[in-house]
Amino acid sequence: MTSKFLVVIKCELVCQALDAEINGEAKKEEPPIVLKPKDECVGVTPPLAMKPKQEVKSASQIVNEQRGNTAPVKPLSMTKRVHPLITLNPYQGNWVIKVRVTSKGNLRTYRNARGEGCVFNVELTDEDGTQIQATMFNDAAKKFYPIFELGKVYYVSKGSLRIANKQFKTVQNDYEMSLNENAIVEEAEGETCIPQVQYNLVKIDQLGSYVGGRELVDIVGVVQSVSPTLSVRRKIDNETIPKRDIVVADDSGKTVSISLWNDLATTTGQELLNMADSSPVVAIKSLKVSDFQGVSLSTVGKSTLAINPDLHEAQNLKSWYDSEGKDTSLAPIGAEMGAARAGGFKSTYSDRVFLSHITSDPAMGQEKPVFFSLYATISHIKPDQNMWYRACKTCNKKVTETFGSGYWCEGCQKNDSECSLRYIMVIKVSDPTGEAWFSVFNEHAEKIIGCSADELDRIRKEEGDDSYVLKLKEATWVPHLFRVSVTQHEYNNEKRQRITVRSEAPVEHAAESKYLLEQIAKLTA
Repeated sequence: MTSKFLVVIKCELVCQALDAEINGEAKKEEPPIVLKPKDECVGVTPPLAMKPKQEVKSASQIVNEQRGNTAPVKPLSMTKRVHPLITLNPYQGNWVIKVRVTSKGNLRTYRNARGEGCVFNVELTDEDGTQIQATMFNDAAKKFYPIFELGKVYYVSKGSLRIANKQFKTVQNDYEMSLNENAIVEEAEGETCIPQVQYNLVKIDQLGSYVGGRELVDIVGVVQSVSPTLSVRRKIDNETIPKRDIVVADDSGKTVSISLWNDLATTTGQELLNMADSSPVVAIKSLKVSDFQGVSLSTVGKSTLAINPDLHEAQNLKSWYDSEGKDTSLAPIGAEMGAARAGGFKSTYSDRVFLSHITSDPAMGQEKPVFFSLYATISHIKPDQNMWYRACKTCNKKVTETFGSGYWCEGCQKNDSECSLRYIMVIKVSDPTGEAWFSVFNEHAEKIIGCSADELDRIRKEEGDDSYVLKLKEATWVPHLFRVSVTQHEYNNEKRQRITVRSEAPVEHAAESKYLLEQIAKLTA
């Protein structure tokens, strides 16, 4: 005899009352049959007792009848198992996550060949600290923008995942999430297990290594001053936007100026102005580092600012400031950086190395980026490389040419008739110990080449390849002082070292001679 088995992978109890009724019917006993003597009734026909026909009911009818006796529908949080963000992938279709909104973008409008629309993003964090970015368009954006509130915890389901664009992603996750109008979002009351905004804090005296890079930084500092709000006219669209500058300090003994924009300038900035005399501590996430006034910081659309946050670092900083910091002479990091550039970086960076120090250690930068300064000469610039990319004039991100005309920007979610060219090239540099290839981005490449990417493209098209190659050769065999970062990236399943120029300066020979004399003095001391 062959046994057959049925494996059920999905089942659900449709109604507890129905289950109880079925079990009750099974246990119900029939009454005993009592035999009576048959009456002898000649010529009398007993009346027929007509019983009503037993109605056969479907399961759905029974469920509907019993619905009034059942408990109310349980919320999403009680009916589904919560999935950690790290376990999600694009091939899962049925999941529930419990996350905190740690960053909320503005509701933006866009226009492209398909018409107009709106979009906004949120960054979500689960209890393990894993983050993911979720994007909503049009009806979904209008539906969920007022629902998602910064700092609150939600259950989310019926979303979809796709591989994240590594060039533009804002969190450390291989995937990004999309939510349409059919997604389910429920607020989770009283949840404290999921962390608030997570910070990767950088000391103010270490900001110099981030100048010119794309990486955003988080800082915590004591407010030293708050300026009134100013109105600044934006060059891109001639729109007037509010701006406010604050100066903060930390226990590295340095201060830095931070520009707050839009709502952070008008609302949070005004709150800081009202309490500036008490020297509040602020924690600011996602700040852009620029070389304006040496080093300065600026908020971007995703930046968040917390006043007197419940952070261990903030409490320690406040204790330091109250005990000794307020009586300490605090110097602006920007002024020091400006002097460092004029003096060949010598006063700021004591970590100058030779190229061999980097190239001899292939595993360098594997865990986190490391930074060095070095004196090297550009020995070769390949003329046949992809020297630039097409960029959006608004946000500088890569654009794609659309069918017909125009260029589509994924970051701005709009189509423009024009774009600009921005450098993204590699150069070979040499010093007495060896040579290496450096990656160079637009701002530093313009200083090295001596013209913009648009101008170099014009030279190539109008004056020919000879003039183009000559322009590149003019930039070679010129010494520079480089500030570089060393990281690891994967190419064809192989780990490779990447050296990226973070800042560069021409050699000031007087300052360089003084630096060499100081190094000689140390050797002979």
